[in-house]
Amino acid sequence: MSVKVELRSNWPRVLPSGRGQAHLRQIFTCGGKKARRERILQWLYHAVSGFFYRLFVLVSPRRKAEKVPPVTEPLLLIPATQLAEKIRRRQVSSVEVVQAYIDRIQQVNPLLNAVVKDRFSAALAEAAQVDRLIKEETEGEETLADRFPLLGVPLSIKESFFLQGMPCTTGLVSRAGFVASSDAPAVALLKRAGAIPLGVTNTSELCMWLESHNHLYGITSNPYDTSRICGGSSGGEGSILGSGGSVIGIGSDIGGSIRIPCFFNGIFGHKGTPGIISNDGQLPRSSGLQEELLSTGPMCRYAADLLPMLRIMAGENADKLSLSSKVDLKKLRFFTVVDDGGSPWTSPVDKQLVEAQRKVVQRLEADLGVKVKEISFPQLKYSFQMWDTCMALPDEDGKPPQPMVELMADGGSTVWPVWELIKWIFGKSDHTLPSIGVSLMHSKPSPFYLKQKEALQHDMNEVLGKDGVLLYPSHPLLAPKHHHPLFTVFNFSYTGIFNALGLPVTQCPLGLSVEGLPLGVQVVGGKLQDRLTLAVALYLEKAFGGWRNPGTA
Repeated sequence: MSVKVELRSNWPRVLPSGRGQAHLRQIFTCGGKKARRERILQWLYHAVSGFFYRLFVLVSPRRKAEKVPPVTEPLLLIPATQLAEKIRRRQVSSVEVVQAYIDRIQQVNPLLNAVVKDRFSAALAEAAQVDRLIKEETEGEETLADRFPLLGVPLSIKESFFLQGMPCTTGLVSRAGFVASSDAPAVALLKRAGAIPLGVTNTSELCMWLESHNHLYGITSNPYDTSRICGGSSGGEGSILGSGGSVIGIGSDIGGSIRIPCFFNGIFGHKGTPGIISNDGQLPRSSGLQEELLSTGPMCRYAADLLPMLRIMAGENADKLSLSSKVDLKKLRFFTVVDDGGSPWTSPVDKQLVEAQRKVVQRLEADLGVKVKEISFPQLKYSFQMWDTCMALPDEDGKPPQPMVELMADGGSTVWPVWELIKWIFGKSDHTLPSIGVSLMHSKPSPFYLKQKEALQHDMNEVLGKDGVLLYPSHPLLAPKHHHPLFTVFNFSYTGIFNALGLPVTQCPLGLSVEGLPLGVQVVGGKLQDRLTLAVALYLEKAFGGWRNPGTA
């Protein structure tokens, strides 16, 4: 059966901004009636949201734009797997490494507010135990490497995961006193591999927003420009990793919550094939069919750490991914999709991101001798609606997902969204505006968008197969200013669509923009073909430089 995709020979047109008579003539007169209607709708939406954002900026206090100091300690510039090797060989002690990262966190966290609770004393004690273990080990380095592949390496963890002795609140004020008594399975596997947690990092309230902000811990900033967002919901992880305050971390992703922070903070992240890494031991718990959209995964500064972390976190399921199989990039089929087809609700893709993706295509073709096909999927313009429909689907027993108001209440007294909105206006609500807004929405599964999703799933599967890789924008904008997502609500659909499709995606940095902000691209593979996207990530790191020290950008 033929695949219903469109071959495209040109890069995406820049959607009209609404400025000038030429743009207005294009909006109101060019193309067919349906195309004109979509352009008019898009122009009106962005004009209105842009007006309110400018008004918001006028009445909001100015936030000073700063960068974190540059990383100067050599130990902070080594991938986790290499650090573990140096520790095993006694070239450096675990205590030295852990102390170096503690010092860096204490240097940058006052600017970022990324680590919301530390366990520095416990981490140093555990590092000392590691050093004693290595000193007393009689079976040799290879045995240690097999048993503890991350022995003595520091680790940061998203606060929504259970980490024994640490809070797990997801920013809910009502959970301020909660302390986890056990570890989430993915956390436990990393600790069993020898990694040493340094602390937990900030999230958006209930992990349901593009910006890591809540009324319990406050707002987290971007290390490349503190006036900009770090993303969400794993934004604290992205921020501390991007600043050089951590080398590996753990996040979760139901609509882009790993990939968006990784993009905005210039690091690597992987949303794996669903069902491989356990999602247990984190909040909020998935309900309905949301487990099929949610993926726990690794976040890190160096691409070389992605596959080892994935293998550890997957546990017994790692064999399903054939991670030991060698990948020959020259034998892969490459595709590029340059935008979502012009949804009225998403922003046009920034020209610098368009150019960065074009450069990836050029390098792939020049270095590997492959042909990268430019294609489009018409259904992508419904990305948000397809994701929203999947999020609202009931489980196999017909039980619908838990409503946002119940998650906000956390088993306590009922939350009334309209009343919370009134309280928020006067600065009296314990909840953020995004959470209140989500709680006011009542999504229902749509048969039309479910059919669109099934058609897109079929087409994607036929295109990718077991040897196909797709390039797709991570987000239409560079890291926006604080609170800007309130006015561009649907832009996360560039990542959310792959949660709906259940495909593995690796987020890869591609250098910096003229403003000094990270560029990046998503690399998408077929189901269970995670090793392909990880191999491409290693190539892109070599070709484009990977993570950049933000203090020297």
